[in-house]
Amino acid sequence: MSNSRHLLAHILAHILTLLLTDTIHCSLPQDNIRATTCIDLSTKPSTLSPSSTYTMKIENRTFIISGGASGLGLATARDLHSHGAYVSLLDLNAESGAKVISELGSRAKFFETDVSSTESIQTAIEGTVAWVKETGQQIGGVIAGAGVGLPGLIVDKRNEPISIDSIDFVLNINLRGTLDLIRQAVPHMTTAKPDGPDGERGVIIMIASSAAFDGQMGQVAYAASKGAVASVTLPLARDLSRYGIRAVTIAPALFDSNMTKMMGEKVKQSLHNAMEFPKRAGQPEEFARIVRQSVENSMLNGTVLRLDGAMRMPARL
Repeated sequence: MSNSRHLLAHILAHILTLLLTDTIHCSLPQDNIRATTCIDLSTKPSTLSPSSTYTMKIENRTFIISGGASGLGLATARDLHSHGAYVSLLDLNAESGAKVISELGSRAKFFETDVSSTESIQTAIEGTVAWVKETGQQIGGVIAGAGVGLPGLIVDKRNEPISIDSIDFVLNINLRGTLDLIRQAVPHMTTAKPDGPDGERGVIIMIASSAAFDGQMGQVAYAASKGAVASVTLPLARDLSRYGIRAVTIAPALFDSNMTKMMGEKVKQSLHNAMEFPKRAGQPEEFARIVRQSVENSMLNGTVLRLDGAMRMPARL
């Protein structure tokens, strides 16, 4: 019995040594035990599996970006393009689209698109697919960035309810337009050639807002649309997991964009004061970087990333 206890204590001490020193060795006396199992507990790079060092490829892949001719969408297009991507830009503003194509060159294509129209999205997707066949650069992702904000109290000072047309307008662009774009693009991704050790085919990135979690007065329609987008993230990831396609949502707070340009200085300063750190609006390039990182990191899936400087929106400004 004493020999058994001694052997058990020896084994436990050896395991503890492995845990504390992060080494691999078999030093147990072979005459005392029938077999020795060596366990590799090291976290050194040489022991990592191929998939743990894989980043999803951006270069020579096509990314569809709605709202891609201005603001955060344009910053995203520029960033991905600078890393070798082909970018298909969907936007309502044809003049801005032409300027962007002139800037980015042959690895960019513009499609005048109204995301509240199924037919308009269909035309853009068909055009993108035709372009992909020409270039040979398969679709690697969709960034659904088109969105609008239309403030309105549910009941105003005259006791008049918000118009249903206002609600429909916001929901049609921010929610319906996002889902419509995704559902039409995804069939062209599921048949793409898988890449890397995990067999990844691409990523869907949706844009929510901090208003999805702490919307202000007058943001009922906007918060509803962005909250819905956030809630879609996990079920979408689950739907697409069998195809090796991920789904991620980014929820930015105050960023310099077309929306913030319309704000007065007093309103902007009030929002800056609500930021914890840094005490400023985010820059489009900072938003673009988190999009790129979401593309590259295969473990980002089914989640909503808050990009807000720890800001929690006040009820009113």
